[in-house]
Amino acid sequence: MTTAAQRWTLTRYLIEERRRFPSASGDLNALILDVSIACKAIARIVAFGALEGGVAATAEGGAVNVQGEVQKPLDVLSNEMFVRMNEWNGHLAGMASEEMEAPQQIPEAYPRGKYLLVFDPLDGSSNIDVNVAVGSVFSILRAPEDVVESGRDVTEADFLQPGAAQVAAGYAIYGPTTMLVLTVGNGVAGFTLNPNIGEFVLTHQNIEVPADTHEFAINTSNSRFWEPPIKRYVDECLSGKTGPRGRDFNMRWIASMVAEAHRILMRGGVFMYPRDTKDPIKPGRLRLLYEANPVGFIMEQAGGRASTGRQPVLGVTPSSLHQRIGLVFGSRHEVERIERYHHEPGSRDPGVPLFAERSLFRD
Repeated sequence: MTTAAQRWTLTRYLIEERRRFPSASGDLNALILDVSIACKAIARIVAFGALEGGVAATAEGGAVNVQGEVQKPLDVLSNEMFVRMNEWNGHLAGMASEEMEAPQQIPEAYPRGKYLLVFDPLDGSSNIDVNVAVGSVFSILRAPEDVVESGRDVTEADFLQPGAAQVAAGYAIYGPTTMLVLTVGNGVAGFTLNPNIGEFVLTHQNIEVPADTHEFAINTSNSRFWEPPIKRYVDECLSGKTGPRGRDFNMRWIASMVAEAHRILMRGGVFMYPRDTKDPIKPGRLRLLYEANPVGFIMEQAGGRASTGRQPVLGVTPSSLHQRIGLVFGSRHEVERIERYHHEPGSRDPGVPLFAERSLFRD
């Protein structure tokens, strides 16, 4: 947490970060500020809910997006806000959204820039009718050199960059307060929207995820579809003090990834939406470009870890714009344990005491 004297606005924070790179053009700063304006606008509409001036949270939009999900009016409006707030500024070569099948081109009337913006405009919208915290997630990449030099339209291939290539990433969470959590590759900072001045103010400086935790988050209704390493990990947590972990764990599940990520950033924990056998066509539930990569970048910058269970998620090269992937992130020691379980030889026979999960070897 910062002291009152250190509470800079988002604008000042970005200026101070830019001073580390004297030759920087300032385009990235301006782009992030435009993204923050879109988040402020969405926060206002979310806050109104079903009141006059808001958008009916429970109504369905009728259209089915590329993810096969029925859109709510707020999904559509949030997507439009991200596009309209960023298409004109001259900093982008193109955009991609979870709600759009193909990349969004920059209209010919506007100049084109050197960055790509990738976003999930309203994560967790399926729970908004019960007033659960929702959010927006975004990622900024550099456009390929030939795109910048030629000014050509962007293609899907231009966005297929591993998470390690991200220039910046963040999310806004619309809860009791609206917060913007951001990394530009130099740690993680949190900004709270001050409604009196309409500015994001730095309130959480150098956020760090505790390396250890006693909380985990997973949708246990899918337990019958889990792979053995995940089932083993959860069983060990649930066995408590008498089990191999020797301590009690608490389980959390909000079903809004932004809310899950925010809780873990603030106090630690591990989130799991792993690959499973529920739908063999989908190797995971979460979207690599719009959710896993930006949240993974934030977690890693905060000292946590983000993984597919088998490898660091930031090392995965995307194969398609809407690729899904299994994701585990949070407190570093717990994520490393889950990775270790995935890399150990095949499933153990629980009927053989020496090599059972609850064996003589307690770690």
